[in-house]
Amino acid sequence: MAFLDTKHQQAAVLVAALGLAILIALLPYASGLIGAPVLYIILAPLHEWLVPRVRRKTLATSLVITVALVGIILPFTWIISLLVGQAQDAAGAVVASPVMDRLDEVTIGGYAVGQQLREFGSRLVGLLGGGALSLIGRVARITLNVIFALIGLYYILQDPDAAWRWVRPFIPFSDENTDAIRERFSAVTKSTVIGTGLSALTQGVMMAITFSIFGLGNAVFWGAVTLIFSILPVLGSGLVWLPGAIVLYTDGRVGAAVGLVLIGLVIISNVDNLIRPWVSNRYAQIHPMITLVGAIAGVSYLGILGLLLGPLALSYFFELLAMYRTEFLPTET
Repeated sequence: MAFLDTKHQQAAVLVAALGLAILIALLPYASGLIGAPVLYIILAPLHEWLVPRVRRKTLATSLVITVALVGIILPFTWIISLLVGQAQDAAGAVVASPVMDRLDEVTIGGYAVGQQLREFGSRLVGLLGGGALSLIGRVARITLNVIFALIGLYYILQDPDAAWRWVRPFIPFSDENTDAIRERFSAVTKSTVIGTGLSALTQGVMMAITFSIFGLGNAVFWGAVTLIFSILPVLGSGLVWLPGAIVLYTDGRVGAAVGLVLIGLVIISNVDNLIRPWVSNRYAQIHPMITLVGAIAGVSYLGILGLLLGPLALSYFFELLAMYRTEFLPTET
């Protein structure tokens, strides 16, 4: 039978082509569109608790939207503005510091490690400055993503089952496995968002306090940087406390440098090893490699929000892959 010789095939191709065009057009706003169901999964228990108490679903929904705005979006916006406002100044101050002149004398096995670090720092200043200007130029897009996320959250909260009823016919799995997917997606989302958020916030606060104790400047800024970097497992906060220790060492404060390394290595870096497994055991098991690869890939497509949404998308993919294997691939006997 020839391709496109039936109205069914023609309609399918037309829908697919239009859908692809719409998907490409909406790609810049993917973080807002994905953020709506993510916020719903996190805030749905609060909405269910409020509805019988305020006795009006619309009022309960409005209160949840307010919580999302004040408790999640505004703090995240503050962190971004802090990074944009101080990134170039903080990095520039470090590079211009007399301490950095001493890096030229640092060698390991005859290799000029200090000079390489200094050159890297100079490039970092340029990147931070360009990144800040680029981020400022995308303010309108960020604002629209926030609006889309909140509007989407509002309509999902008003009728949570409506979206699912619309999507369900397009899911090519049995009813039993489809329900399992829905529950698993919810568990994966809670595990990723809560585990990542708690770990990042704890490490950021601890890093800011530690930098203050050891007299390193811009403690709040570097705490915010740690909050972002700590989303990456394995590397995480080490990208902040290790350079800080190098600065202390080159400044002649060997004891402080050793102390910072010990606190960073033993305490701050292990926060992730305590919080994530605890959250994962409660909600869903997420392999650290999925978080790392998903975060790196997510940044390329979704910007800084990709640090969170990237691991979620990759986790969803593996969940679907496991479901496909269970339902359609024959098991060996």
